Amino acid sequence: MNITLAQAEKAVAAAKAKAIELETKMNISVVDAGANILAFARMDGAWLGSADISLKKAKTARFFDMPTGVIGTLSQPGGSLFGIEHSNGGLISFPGGVPITNEAGDVIGAIGVSGSSVENDNAVAEAGAKAI
Repeated sequence: MNITLAQAEKAVAAAKAKAIELETKMNISVVDAGANILAFARMDGAWLGSADISLKKAKTARFFDMPTGVIGTLSQPGGSLFGIEHSNGGLISFPGGVPITNEAGDVIGAIGVSGSSVENDNAVAEAGAKAI
């Protein structure tokens, strides 16, 4: 199963709407099941450096099929995934990356968001994922 471009665009639109609601500016990346970028939006005025972070959050969420915040919890010193952020060419292990599933619960892609607090990043990513 793979996310379609139409679904990816729907996720970006929902994420942008949530970012506007939170009065923040975001970079939003959606990757397909193979962790390849499918859709991207950089809201006017969003931090340039967050574009790369949003993509890495999306890839991280897809590589491990779990939210990046969960990976962050598991990658703390003494945790079962300690040091994982150094694998795969660099991962992001803080909130803002969320897997996207279909109706059957299969992971079909992921969304990554960056540009604000990790709480806002995560809320915006979840809004995008839930739109599918």
